[in-house]
Order: sequence, then structure tokens, then C-alpha cells
Amino acid sequence: MDRRTLLKSAAALAAPAIVLPASAQNPVKLRLHTFVPATSNVYSKVITPWMQKIEKESGGRIQFEGYASMQLGGAPAQLYDQSRDGVVDVIWSLSGYTPGRFPRSEVFELPFFTYDGEGSSRAVWEYVSANAADEFREVKLLAAHTHGLNILHMKNKVITRAADLKGMKVRGPSRRATQFLANVGAVPVGMPLPAIPDALSKGVIDGAIIPWDTVPAAKLDELTKFHTEFPQGMPGFNNSVQFLTMNRARYEGLPADLKKVIDNNSGADTSAMYGRVIAQADPIVRRSVIDRGNTVHVVGKAETEEFIKLTEPVTADWVKEVTGKGFDGNKLLAEARALIQRYKPKA
Repeated sequence: MDRRTLLKSAAALAAPAIVLPASAQNPVKLRLHTFVPATSNVYSKVITPWMQKIEKESGGRIQFEGYASMQLGGAPAQLYDQSRDGVVDVIWSLSGYTPGRFPRSEVFELPFFTYDGEGSSRAVWEYVSANAADEFREVKLLAAHTHGLNILHMKNKVITRAADLKGMKVRGPSRRATQFLANVGAVPVGMPLPAIPDALSKGVIDGAIIPWDTVPAAKLDELTKFHTEFPQGMPGFNNSVQFLTMNRARYEGLPADLKKVIDNNSGADTSAMYGRVIAQADPIVRRSVIDRGNTVHVVGKAETEEFIKLTEPVTADWVKEVTGKGFDGNKLLAEARALIQRYKPKA
């Protein structure tokens, strides 16, 4: 080996090793916690791809650990607090699990208010950003959205009109849903989604209100035989405001470029994506339920108008409650309705 080659070799050996940035050596690990099972539509088709997209766009510098079915402990109603307190980093949950905590956002849970998943989700994000952002001030709000329309699923009785619900024990997903059920004569029962199968099996409830996409996860295709929905182009029974939140300190502690990755996967378009993809499963599940031999009943026009009239006091109660908290309930209701009309599917 000549002297020049020897010197090059020695220099190479003496050169310091290339040190990767700490963020590349030790990626930011974010734990996401939710109540839905890993096999559910929202977890497998929406939450998981969302986590994977962020991982890819961060170049692997952000890595998610997803925990479904409350694997990290606690109850669904505690998820928001878990993200606020830093018990976990990110959660996906429903505002209806903590009644009264997000009163202005609840407007989208009123009966016969929303028409779809994507458009309603755009309306929710825009409305919350302008009128109710402080309800989520303790966390970093990443998305606020709805699902497709809620459907009534009954174990042994087809519901064709409001009177058919009298005395029936029905699970409602939120406070406004249980008010709606009480107004039509049903016995409302509040419980989180994971409790539905056992409650149906044991006769604790006769039916439940959930969207089509969630039917397989709750086993309602097996446990119920009759499904009631309203005519196409009409709003549904009601909807749920769902949200994706992140611990604020965890977000603020990220480097600027990783914050941008999170920001690029948050907001209006992400909210709309959540609503759209969740609702895409609705017609597929509906078809599978029919193929099973179950009955899907579409309520007639006159009967639909009767339902709507009976549930109008629920809306009036929301206006009164929000106004009592110092806000203009009628103005907020009008703004939410205008946004729903702006973004609802074109006929």
C-alpha cells in the first residue's frame, strides 16, 4: 500500500462517525387510544391509515402505537381527559360520552339535522372553529366530524312510525338522542358502543341507534332483525360529534417540521376525510344486512313528518340551555343549519 493510500485509510478510520439527529435515532412515539375495536370500520379504514400517513410523511420520525378497545384502561367517557392529562397522546372519541361538556358542539347531534358524513363533517369543523373552539382549549383539536346517518336497529320489532317505539328500551348514543327517544315514547338507555351487544343479548335493551358502518362491530347484524331509516334525501335520526384530540404539551413540544406534519393531517380536510370514509361503509353494510335476511324499513313521508314534529322540543331545549350559558342559542342554531345546507350533498 503506498503512502497516499495509507493516509486516506487512516483518515477514514479517524473520521468521526456520522451522527444522525436525535429525532431520527429516537423517533417520537405517540400512543393513540380509543374505544372502538381494531376490527371496526373507523379504526381499520380511517384511524390506522391516518396514523400510517403521518408516519410516512414524517420520514419515520413519528411512530404511532395504536390501542383499540380501551386497551390502556379507563372508560370511553375518560378518553378526552386522558389526552388532556397526557395519560395518552392522541384519542378518538365522541362528545356524547361526556354529556354537557361540549354544549355548543352538540348542535350537530340534534334530531333530523345532518344529511351525510363528509358534508356534515366540514360543517362541524367550520362551526367549531368559529363558535366553540374554546370547548377544546385544553387539548390540540386535530379533527371534529360526524359519521353517516344514525339508523334504528331493533331486535324483534319493526318500527314504522313513532308510536311503535312506545315502551321500547332503546340505546341512544348521546344526551340529545336519549331526549329524542323519550319524546317519541321510548325508554332511553345511555351506554357506550362496546356495551351494546351484551345489553341486547341479556334483554337490557330492545334496540339501539347507531350508523350502518358500526353494525358489524356491535354485532347488530346478528343481534337485531329490523332496521329503520328515513327516505333518501332526508336527514337522519341524529348524528354524533366525534373528535380526534392530542395532548397540547405533546404537540407544542414537537420540532416545527413535525408540527407541520401533524397540521397537514388535521383540520377541515382531515375532518371531511374522516366523515367521508366512515360513511363509505354504510351502503355496503346495509346490503349485507339485507342479504342476511334482515328487514330494512324506510319510513314513509307522513310518518317522517310526525317524527320530526315530536322531536322539535329537543332543539328548543338545546337553544334554551346554550342561551342560559351566555351564548346566543338561536344564532348558533342558524349558523349550524346554514353550514349543513352549504355542505350537504347535491340532489
